[in-house]
Amino acid sequence: MIDWFLRTLKRLLVLLIGLVVIYLTVWQIFPFFDNRIPIAFALFLTYVFTAYILLPAIVRVYRIFFRPNHIPLYCVTPDGFASDPINIGLIGTRVQIIKSMTEAGWYRADERTLKSMFRLAASILFKRSYPNAPFSSLYLFGRKQDLGFELPVENSASNRHHVRFWACEQSGPEDFRADVKFWKRIHRPTHIDDHRQFWIGSASKDTGIIPIRHNAQLTHMIDPETNAERNLIVDDLQRAGHVTHTRTVKVGAPYELRNRTIGGFFRADGRMTICTLID
Repeated sequence: MIDWFLRTLKRLLVLLIGLVVIYLTVWQIFPFFDNRIPIAFALFLTYVFTAYILLPAIVRVYRIFFRPNHIPLYCVTPDGFASDPINIGLIGTRVQIIKSMTEAGWYRADERTLKSMFRLAASILFKRSYPNAPFSSLYLFGRKQDLGFELPVENSASNRHHVRFWACEQSGPEDFRADVKFWKRIHRPTHIDDHRQFWIGSASKDTGIIPIRHNAQLTHMIDPETNAERNLIVDDLQRAGHVTHTRTVKVGAPYELRNRTIGGFFRADGRMTICTLID
């Protein structure tokens, strides 16, 4: 009974937040812009302000008070919404990770800067190749990824295999524990360039551009079959001769989860393949 009451209370709160956003957008934000600039620009700026500033800010405040109390099987957006599954791990230094992934045929993602974002937009609009296109930031341990790699599909920036990695202080698979205390570590280890670390990864495949369902921002749709993306990376690393051995650990039961995009979801088998890289 108490659980039902709490679920109902949360849903009513989400509904209230939605009504507040609609009110502010229709009766406050749009009139403000409409009185100062042409209607087309007013509509555009209203969308940008609502989708990229107002909604994320409100959702982040909501997440302060309503945090998920479970072991995460996936990384999340800055707003705390499910995004991509946790499904691969590498053991090695930062230098080894970059060398191994690069020699396996993958490209390291550029940092998100104004220049790289303009180049990304141009590559999508004009179908130009951009193999080092920047990633959006996803979060694990309360921080964004430390490294990202991608493999373009047909030279398209909107269709690509990609993986994000977070460095963790665990020294190897024997130290892996699927418990809340492990997953809630938020600090970034030091000396990751020359000390072997456990790098937790989230691999998926982008298949196009689509709006996010809770704030209408544009992002990539991912292929539902995420297990294949993990296997692709493992096979590429083994083929390149950079893996000494692999181990598979269970982080949860197989699941299917709706993610943040409209109509988007993914499947995962609840397993992580851990590859130890050659020294």
